[in-house]
Amino acid sequence: MRKQQRKKKSNFIKPFCVTLLVVVTIGLFAIFSFLWIIEPARARDTSHFQLTTKKLEQSVTSPEVIEEEEQERIEEILHVNDRYTNILNDPYYMEQNNIFAKDAGDPSQVSIAFAGDILFDTNYAIMSKVLQSGSITGGIAPDLINEMKSADIMVLNNEFPYSDRGTPTPEKQFTFRAKPGAVSYLGEMGVDLVSLANNHAYDYGEQAFLDTMDILREAGITYMGAGRDLNEARRPVYYIINNMKIAFVAATQIERMDNPDTRGATETSAGVFRCWNGANLLETVREAEENSDFVIVFLHWGTENTETIDWAQEKQAPEVVEAGADLIIGAHPHCLQPVSMIDGVPVVYSLGNFWFNSKTVDTGMIKATLDENGLQSLQFVPFLQSGCTTSLVQGEEKRRILDHLREISDVQIDEEGYIIRRQG
Repeated sequence: MRKQQRKKKSNFIKPFCVTLLVVVTIGLFAIFSFLWIIEPARARDTSHFQLTTKKLEQSVTSPEVIEEEEQERIEEILHVNDRYTNILNDPYYMEQNNIFAKDAGDPSQVSIAFAGDILFDTNYAIMSKVLQSGSITGGIAPDLINEMKSADIMVLNNEFPYSDRGTPTPEKQFTFRAKPGAVSYLGEMGVDLVSLANNHAYDYGEQAFLDTMDILREAGITYMGAGRDLNEARRPVYYIINNMKIAFVAATQIERMDNPDTRGATETSAGVFRCWNGANLLETVREAEENSDFVIVFLHWGTENTETIDWAQEKQAPEVVEAGADLIIGAHPHCLQPVSMIDGVPVVYSLGNFWFNSKTVDTGMIKATLDENGLQSLQFVPFLQSGCTTSLVQGEEKRRILDHLREISDVQIDEEGYIIRRQG
């Protein structure tokens, strides 16, 4: 009986073992085939994904169906900030060094727009339409706002403090102050960065000046050219965008006296970054040049209500260029001044008023387009401030403003406002 049982057991075990051996052999062959053949091929096919974003991964399901040309296009469009990855991954370092990350509308280039002086003081006629309408579009035309929002970085001269506190500077002819809530208008316009380096940021004293910086920061608007001490006031603002690091420096040389109404920052006190004695400015520009790919200097200078540049502008512009500036933008004169080139560097001496008072004045926006090779184009877009409203102009008015800018400038300006260095 036991012998029969052992025989039956033996008859079962033998085919079972054979079957098991076959299954194991096939399994091992499959594993080795995967490791030796399939996995390396897959690695080769998908290696190009390693430098792309999640967006690419979502949009592409099979690399085999993508043509080589399309692969190159996607890789170009999804170019990453590989040079600055370590900085972008270190929020503390960015905060300490005044560095901001920004997305671009076009992955192949960066657009930066600049406009002149703006005022939100409720005691001046300029704000009447805005208060009546409840929106900044009451004073700045919607098509102009769309133009501003289309820029990756939008820059203005903020020529007043935001505060409910402080007292006006004694014996100063014009003093400005806006309600803290007016800062929201900057957001409505798509403004990213403002300069406080001007002769009105300190109109209501230190407390209102300090309030201004706090209010701008809380609103998510970056400022330059002012600080709680000189170190803060003079430090550049940096943006990392499209694998470029762009530096902005702002300073004022207005109130050319030993004891100006607008306090200059010191080692121990708050104020604006003054550059009447330009040594600090040149040192700051050199620092910015060493730590960025492109340097923009925003200067408050010149003589009010005259389109002719003065001796101080003429002296300082070449010094700033030599220190490392790649583009200079000016404000303060309240009118357009010439556009020039110094050693290949564009200098826009004054953009005039952007939206500042009830006068009728020509004004405009400078649009700079950059890529990894530097400045690719510079365009002047004409505006008109009239009847407490600033608007884009077309047709005859556009031609008139461009013709006038050509007359006073030593560069070529085409029919669309693109600025070209004059030959000969």
